[in-house]
Amino acid sequence: MRFLEQVRAESARLGEVARMGLQAPVPSCPGWTVDDVVRHVAMVYAHKVEVLKLGARPDPWPPDFSARETLEWYDEARAALIGALEAAGTETETWTFNPRDTTSAFWHRRMAHESAVHRIDVEQAHDVVTPIDPDLALDGIDEVLYPNLGGPWWEEGDTEYPIDATVRITAAGRSWTITADATSIDIQQDAEGEVAAEIFGDPTPIYLWMWGRVGEDAIQTVGDPNVIRAFRGRISEATQ
Repeated sequence: MRFLEQVRAESARLGEVARMGLQAPVPSCPGWTVDDVVRHVAMVYAHKVEVLKLGARPDPWPPDFSARETLEWYDEARAALIGALEAAGTETETWTFNPRDTTSAFWHRRMAHESAVHRIDVEQAHDVVTPIDPDLALDGIDEVLYPNLGGPWWEEGDTEYPIDATVRITAAGRSWTITADATSIDIQQDAEGEVAAEIFGDPTPIYLWMWGRVGEDAIQTVGDPNVIRAFRGRISEATQ
């Protein structure tokens, strides 16, 4: 997938819709306005520019951006991010939070999804939601599961949602089987066997549900509803 093209398109749409009004409340982020979302994304973009420049996490971080006008700062940060991703390509060694991928390709992918999810936020705020590329949504399911959910974050059992069950997600010919307890999460693709619950259907609603942008009524499920809700809770912990 051409993630850089997705970054360009999704971030452009985000900026376009943000200009419809920065004070609109964002339904999926209680207490946030479009202004808060745009400033958050600008900060994320600025951080990744520094990561790609340094090959490491910038420290100290963040600088004081409070005086910056929101849309001007966003446009500047967006342009800088696209330039940094272009310059880095997909094979530059850098810091990431993925133990399996320490190349700049990780940030091409991560910033495509960062931009898409927050584009949905500002579109929901203005009731002008447009479709997500189904291939991006399908990849996004995989990206939420690893490294976000399935990374080495749980050894201390620091979760309110141990799940203690196996869940399967099936979409567009792919499947992921997730076995979870308080201290570990194991993810297998195309595995078989019984599960406590399954989530299935089109990739986009599953992707948006995993990110908390649509409710449970938007997805199709079978099995134990309490396991489904605990699974979503565990994802929310992993993606804060």
